[in-house]
Amino acid sequence: MDNAKPVWIKDPLAILADGAERGIVVQDGRIVELVPAGGKPAVDAAIFEAGEHVVLPGLINTHHHFYQTLTRALPAAMDRELFPWLKALYPVWARMTPEALQLGVTVAMSELLLSGCTTTTDHHYVFPAGLEDAVDIEVAVAKRLGVRVLLTRGSMNLSQRDGGLPPDSVVQDEDTILADSARVVAKHHQRGADAMVQIALAPCSPFSVTTSLMRATADLADKLDVRLHTHLAETEDENRFCEQMYGCRPLDYLEQCGWLNARTWLAHGIFFNADEMKRLGKAKTTISHCACSNQLLASGCCPVCEMEEAGVGIGLGVDGSASNDASNLMQEVRSAFLLQRARYGVTRISHEDALRWATKGSAACVGRPELGEIAVGKAADLALYRLDELRFSGHGDPIAAVVLCGAHRADRVMVAGKWAVVDGAIPGLDVADLIRRHSAAARTMQAG
Repeated sequence: MDNAKPVWIKDPLAILADGAERGIVVQDGRIVELVPAGGKPAVDAAIFEAGEHVVLPGLINTHHHFYQTLTRALPAAMDRELFPWLKALYPVWARMTPEALQLGVTVAMSELLLSGCTTTTDHHYVFPAGLEDAVDIEVAVAKRLGVRVLLTRGSMNLSQRDGGLPPDSVVQDEDTILADSARVVAKHHQRGADAMVQIALAPCSPFSVTTSLMRATADLADKLDVRLHTHLAETEDENRFCEQMYGCRPLDYLEQCGWLNARTWLAHGIFFNADEMKRLGKAKTTISHCACSNQLLASGCCPVCEMEEAGVGIGLGVDGSASNDASNLMQEVRSAFLLQRARYGVTRISHEDALRWATKGSAACVGRPELGEIAVGKAADLALYRLDELRFSGHGDPIAAVVLCGAHRADRVMVAGKWAVVDGAIPGLDVADLIRRHSAAARTMQAG
């Protein structure tokens, strides 16, 4: 499409926006007009007939580990809780090469795009020797596929010999980490509402980094004006680790390190008490709810209703493909809906809540208020779904059907006003060849 010419996405089957019954007009990467029932665009526009599509804001993924597509359903890590799961996988991840990472990232981003995801984060914290340019590799893949990204420069510097969880082979020293963090921000981080690539800083977790690195990273993020991310309150094991190692609970430790603020979003947030939720809400720190991963690892269930009542923003994340074994954000929407419906009941959780978490809620997590909503002035990031499969036959409410009937693949995806997915495929991507090369790289890593 010519990005300079307005495009009317006309007469959708349904659209998640008020006052846009006849669709929307996009131009120069923005939504410039909502067309109400009985109306027509105020400008002369090209037409995309959307009569067979449900139009949603592009979904936003707030937590992931792209490289883990290389270790899906790995027997050595199956049927384990978080800490033993990590110990089984660290040695495999230590064998990752730049070529393997590039393939793993391409698979993860492609799977996300095809599910209707237009913006994704990634938390890459494994830097074995030879993989020092991991973030640069991820940026190149994102630009090639046309997906909007917030990539984090992750880190681990507390190895087993220092009382941490990871082996020496996957950790780096603090000076190296901070220098490369500054480098990737300077090289890749874009500012403003039209940014396609942004960088955040993301020490892995309290059990894999030192207090010095946590504090220094918070200072650097403040200096560079970028966001902060880490795992927190994912398991009871983590609570016990923090109490034994630091003499306090994880959130107290986070606050001592200068992290409890609006710059920070946290993955999981399962084991916070009522007082801690209030502190999170007051600080405007947000949470990425990872329903599939939490179920697979039997970690627990994020208390989303109590969180939101305390003023804590909730987004959704598919989490690492080795703990979710998928990178499909629309499936994550359904999983989050079902998990929280079972916990809270029909009167407190609806499919609309799950979609809100994956759009506006996730936009708050990544600090991008121009994303996650179909409204004038917002980014033209859209996911369009057809309801012509058997799973949808007999539906009533089209938007509800996308969640309840199990949509898993978008027919069209628009990012910044440009089509990134057309007719259920990514233009120019040879999926069969990608699967062949990615599978070969995974087998090599897993074989040792």
